[in-house]
Amino acid sequence: MIDQVALDAPAQPRRAGFVLAVCCLAQLTVILDASIVNVAIPSIQNALHFTSGSLTWVYDGYLIPFAGFLLLAGRMVDLFGGRRLLLIGLAVFTAFSLVGGIAANAATLVLGRAGQGFGGAIMASASLAVLSSTFTEPLERAKALALWGAASGSGGAIGVLSGGAIVEWLSWRWVFLINVPLCLLIVGMAVSSVAPTPRGDTRKGAKLDVLGSVSVTLGIAALVYGLAEGQRYGWGSARIVGSLTIGVVLLAVFVLDQAKLAKQPLMELSLFRNRSVWAANVTMLAFGAALPTTFYFLTLLYQSVLHYSAMRTGLVFLPLTVFAFIGAAASSVVGPKTGPRPMMLVGLLPMIAGLVWQSAANEHASYVADLMGPSLLFGLGLGIVVTSVAGAATAGVPEDKQGLASGVLNTSQSLGGAAGLAVMVALAQVRTADVAGDGAPDAHAFASGYGVAFLATAVLLALSLAAAAAVPRGPQQ
Repeated sequence: MIDQVALDAPAQPRRAGFVLAVCCLAQLTVILDASIVNVAIPSIQNALHFTSGSLTWVYDGYLIPFAGFLLLAGRMVDLFGGRRLLLIGLAVFTAFSLVGGIAANAATLVLGRAGQGFGGAIMASASLAVLSSTFTEPLERAKALALWGAASGSGGAIGVLSGGAIVEWLSWRWVFLINVPLCLLIVGMAVSSVAPTPRGDTRKGAKLDVLGSVSVTLGIAALVYGLAEGQRYGWGSARIVGSLTIGVVLLAVFVLDQAKLAKQPLMELSLFRNRSVWAANVTMLAFGAALPTTFYFLTLLYQSVLHYSAMRTGLVFLPLTVFAFIGAAASSVVGPKTGPRPMMLVGLLPMIAGLVWQSAANEHASYVADLMGPSLLFGLGLGIVVTSVAGAATAGVPEDKQGLASGVLNTSQSLGGAAGLAVMVALAQVRTADVAGDGAPDAHAFASGYGVAFLATAVLLALSLAAAAAVPRGPQQ
């Protein structure tokens, strides 16, 4: 437990390297936790007796509270300080990781995942806000964002890699329990290196906007639930239509409240007058859809079609991870000179090319000849884009709004991920059913369905080029 003394400790000398490490590790942990369960799903299902219908809650139990709480978490960071909220987020995440790791039944595991989602939302908003307020000189800030972006972008691949090793050598429970020592390490580093950040305008009596907080949190949660569960219950079912309708209505209430009703709005809509901010967030919607879709279908292709073991599946994600770091490193060198716009455009192109190439893979695919090339292209572009889009989303934003800008960007990624994965799963299933209906073997039918998902994701990223092109020219300010 983190006590009040730790939260309000006097400012320590800033150790930029440790601050950067704290922010990168925190973001890596958040992203990693969304993907590390991929290769553990069969073991979790057998051990805790999940039904095929309820198994999606291992994912959705994390995703829904994470997406729903992000904007509120971002505003809390601005009001109460990045360091304070980062430590609170780490504490919540650690506690519920332990709950998931020792879960004796499916309900307890889902509870643990939900708690991780809440803690992860706070960590994601706080880590980028702390980084942005610590590194204010453009060149140093670009380098810091590059490493933060590499941690964020490679988290999915690292999750699959580490998940494969953990399941193979230890137990599925350790995909959750491993977070406990990792988060405690981050807490220790944060307490000793991250300086207490300004607490916004709380001293002037500022309060959270209750109507805005409730409407946006529940509205996003309802929208994500409908998108994530649409394939399971049917897009025309009362449950899904009702959920999506409630989500849209609550978000409309939120916009009205922010524009007209709230004296101290949760989110100042004027933030979106910054062209860089809204263009970066539109790009992130597509990018957010591409990441989980690609990792999800690659994992299925490797395990279900090509029959790779959990460990081998993890290992073949390693080159993608390495190239994500290479892309981020290149972006950190070139980005400060060019600004985020050209880097976003350049980064999207290899991602699109890799997905188009990947879509041709079938049940006879060889990793070296058919799969490694697309993976390397996707990873390279991933590292470039995630770094530059983070810079664009916070460029020109005042320090006391960095938490909000971070929360908005993470919300865009989560919404894109939920919507994109739901749509791509539906497309893949339709294609798989059509090919299987023509008498093709199951492996060929599945590979064909996954290929359609990869191709559709490439089209989505191609459309996002227009949003990336709207980012203002010139070096980041």
